[in-house]
Formats: sequence, structure tokens, C-alpha cells
Amino acid sequence: MANSKRQLFQKRRLRVRNKLRKMADGRPRLSVHRSNKNISVQLIDDANGVTLASASSLEKDLGVVGRNNVEAAAKVGEAIATRAKKAGVEECYFDRGGFLFHGKVKALADAAREGGLKF
Repeated sequence: MANSKRQLFQKRRLRVRNKLRKMADGRPRLSVHRSNKNISVQLIDDANGVTLASASSLEKDLGVVGRNNVEAAAKVGEAIATRAKKAGVEECYFDRGGFLFHGKVKALADAAREGGLKF
């Protein structure tokens, strides 16, 4: 049975998220979304269904509008780390969705770790 790329992506995303939910232990989720033109990240409290902090390459103050590369992902990672600290979050778990953990996603995660987030 042939599956489309989108179906395989959805399957992978749900598999990753369900594994992470088992280990969540009340921590918020750092959810990453990557498109062809932008990258965005949200810090989500699933218990209350609230977004605690977010950052995106679409924000003008980050200075990476219109670029979707490793450098832009690193700036978004730094921004989410500082905003998470303002929101009082130090520990979270990293939800890469269906995206592979390399390239832009890895750069974002490394920058967030350097900014002080623990996951």
C-alpha cells in the first residue's frame, strides 16, 4: 500500500508525539514547525492547553525575515530560550514533529540549549 509523503509525515509526527507524551512528566512541550520559507517554535503547556511562549523567523526584531537557513533557526532558538525564561520555564521536552533532527531543527535545539533551556 503506497502512502503519500504527507501521510508518512503525519504518521511519523504522531509516533514521535505519543512517545514524548509518555515521558512528559508535567513539563511543557517545545514544538517545532519548519516550512520551506520559515521556521517557528512554540512552548506549549498541554495540561492547560496554553501557549507559554513562541518565536518565529517571521518576526522583524530577529532580523531574519525572508531567510530560512541554519543561522535563522539558531536566532529563533535563542529567542525562544529567553522568552521561556521570562515565562518561568527552565525544563521542557523537545517535540521535533515529523522533521528529522538535523540541519535547521538541530541548530534551533542547540541554540535553545545554549540559551538555558533543558531538554
